[in-house]
Amino acid sequence: MTETAAPSRPAAPRNTPTAPVRRVVVWLTLGSFSIAALMGIVALLGGGAFGEREGQVLLTTLIVGCTSVAMLCYLATAGSRFQVVGAVGGVAVLLPATIALLLTWNSDAWDTEATFKTFGIGLTVALTLAQLSLLLGVAGDRRRLQTVLWPTVALAVALAGIITATILTEPDGDVVFRALGVIAILDVLGTLTTLALAVFGNRRPDEPGAAVRVPARLEAALGAAVRDSGRTRDDVVAEALEDWLSSR
Repeated sequence: MTETAAPSRPAAPRNTPTAPVRRVVVWLTLGSFSIAALMGIVALLGGGAFGEREGQVLLTTLIVGCTSVAMLCYLATAGSRFQVVGAVGGVAVLLPATIALLLTWNSDAWDTEATFKTFGIGLTVALTLAQLSLLLGVAGDRRRLQTVLWPTVALAVALAGIITATILTEPDGDVVFRALGVIAILDVLGTLTTLALAVFGNRRPDEPGAAVRVPARLEAALGAAVRDSGRTRDDVVAEALEDWLSSR
């Protein structure tokens, strides 16, 4: 017998677009970074002096790589009741990524205070949404983690707000920066605690998302259903369970 996760939310409709969209985004993300990574390798191994152009290529690889990691964090909410957070993040990250690429390849045309402020705020929003997507994606359905999860979410939002206000107003004095440091430390602590408990903590058998056993005799049929539908094992099992419960 093997185990698969029990549905932690209502099963998706049969023709749900979540799985195909998620698959497309994953392949686009991996493909774009693969191309950028290849460019970086060619720049390093192409021979000749390491000049400005090679540095621009490597910086482009770094920007695309960081954007790709953020995209994967946003995808953690796909198919859940928090997927709007990931969707907004996937759009928001395009702003700082675009500005970073423009500054990399044509800094003279974009080297202004407004550009850097826009980049700073956009990066803050994108990173915060990536953090929230990851937290909500792995712990949003865990009842035992709510007392850790939601204070951490509040800290992350507060931290983003303070950073944004700091970028816009450039306050004097160290009170704001001390508060910023304290909130940042608590935010990191809460994030690490939530993720550690969500990933390594054991679920109760009756807790949403707890593992259930799939008999070995059903493995072949389940694998075929996953391949034919292009959906995840969890989605297929959830739909089958929903159909069985509704027929009772």
